[in-house]
Amino acid sequence: MVILGIDPGYAIVGYGVIDTTKKDMVLDYGAITTPKEDSMPVRLQSIEGALNFLLEKFKPDVVAIEELFYFKNQKTVIPVAQARGVIVLTCQKYCGNIYEYTPLQIKQALTGHGRAEKAQVQYMVKAILGLNSIPKPDDAADALAVAICHSQTSSVLNENRM
Repeated sequence: MVILGIDPGYAIVGYGVIDTTKKDMVLDYGAITTPKEDSMPVRLQSIEGALNFLLEKFKPDVVAIEELFYFKNQKTVIPVAQARGVIVLTCQKYCGNIYEYTPLQIKQALTGHGRAEKAQVQYMVKAILGLNSIPKPDDAADALAVAICHSQTSSVLNENRM
């Protein structure tokens, strides 16, 4: 099963692609970045275009997306929510198999502790996927964590399907 994990954002969208049927599970990871000088509609269009490219290239069976959590900065939550809407719609058009996981669920699946520190999660991403180093940027590591979470919990947490 090919899983595309996504860590949503509007300046940086982390992505990670794994194939659970292969020994070397990681197919790709990285980040979609949008220039801060661009208007919000242009940034959203850039995210959609880059996602379409990834969806066509890897043809995932499933997309796993991190749910939004409460932001202290109210100016940030609205643009991130807009970007997440574009991400969900783009993925729905392509594959329709979309699951969402809270940060707590992701940390629990990878470390066994829902309140794990970011460094613990990143270490587990590296260890589980057999990588030589922790994926960079952090958003890519987070996206791989979402994909791993889905691969480990999808049969148990079917209610996470959107």
